[in-house]
Amino acid sequence: MNAPEWLKPGLCGAVTGAVLAGFVGFTWGGWVTGGTSNDRAIAMARNNVVTALVPVCLDMARTDAELDAKLAAIRAVATFRQRDALMEAGWATVPGAETPDRDIAQACLAALDVDKSPERPENTINEG
Repeated sequence: MNAPEWLKPGLCGAVTGAVLAGFVGFTWGGWVTGGTSNDRAIAMARNNVVTALVPVCLDMARTDAELDAKLAAIRAVATFRQRDALMEAGWATVPGAETPDRDIAQACLAALDVDKSPERPENTINEG
């Protein structure tokens, strides 16, 4: 089979262009593989579920009869153990689940702002 002379440089140019387009697309163009896309979708869905369930955790904490004692217990432990203390308080166990969720506990802990000191009554002395 006799191929025209222009075919070989044309094919080389097409292959080089395709490789270059793929490199630029995956590097700067934002292209991702199906696996990466799936992993990102799962992570985003998980974050959205956690965000949606934080108000449930806060409501369970707000309506807990032992709120002050449990908050004091959470504040009493080291910072890296506060999430576990919140899980033991039962606020990170959403209705219908048997075990507490670590991600919900972490987000709820941030929303509760337990590092803030307990509120004290303001000074009512008139200064002047």
